[in-house]
Amino acid sequence: MLYRRTHCRCRPESECDVFDIYTIIFLALAVFIFLRLRSVLGQRTGSERPPYDRAARNLVQGAQDNTNVVPMPGAVIDQQAPLAPTADVVPPTDRWKGLAEPGTALAQGLDAIAVQDSSFDARHFLSGARSAYEMIVLAFANGDRRALKDLLSSDVYDSFDSAIRDREKHEQKTETRFVSIDKAELVNAETRDRSAQLTVRFVSQMVSVTRDKAGTIVDGNPDKVTDITDVWTFARDITSRDPNWKLVGTGSAH
Repeated sequence: MLYRRTHCRCRPESECDVFDIYTIIFLALAVFIFLRLRSVLGQRTGSERPPYDRAARNLVQGAQDNTNVVPMPGAVIDQQAPLAPTADVVPPTDRWKGLAEPGTALAQGLDAIAVQDSSFDARHFLSGARSAYEMIVLAFANGDRRALKDLLSSDVYDSFDSAIRDREKHEQKTETRFVSIDKAELVNAETRDRSAQLTVRFVSQMVSVTRDKAGTIVDGNPDKVTDITDVWTFARDITSRDPNWKLVGTGSAH
């Protein structure tokens, strides 16, 4: 007890005993925590690997891996070594099967368009041409200039607008109803400077009648289905991003 008396002269002996016990406990606990942290976190030795940067790794890998680059529609695809033929590759002789016979002027014209416009799809064009044909005929009958302006070249629009104004001048109205579009086939294809031109023959059945202000029929027959054959030419600027074709010429055969 001489030790306690020497260092705890200002306190009772019981308090010094408690103080020494807690001091030893805290010191032991501190040493235990330090050893545990060191075993878990480790210590630097000077040979550690740098921190892992996932974003930087992906950026470098993306620059090295060209498979991550997606070509935009209509863009020129980088010329690479030809791949082995697969079942999905269409032979050149069958490219326009059902649309044009190999070696014909029509097939050659389609080839010329496809060379300048890699996104060109003749079958998709024909499907759109059928819809445009019906829309234009009905818009003309109804005098819908707004619809016509988006579908016609300026020259053809002026011609249609002149006919509509003449009809309005005489206070006449035209009623047209499609019965069917029996055929839409390509008859010519060519390129002129930056323009691709496709001519389509439409064979349809429709009912059309024009009446004056009093309702008297001045042209057509509301009870008769008429066979109509129209030959229309559509054009598109191949260098433009606008994918739409416009009507640039009209003709008919009976």
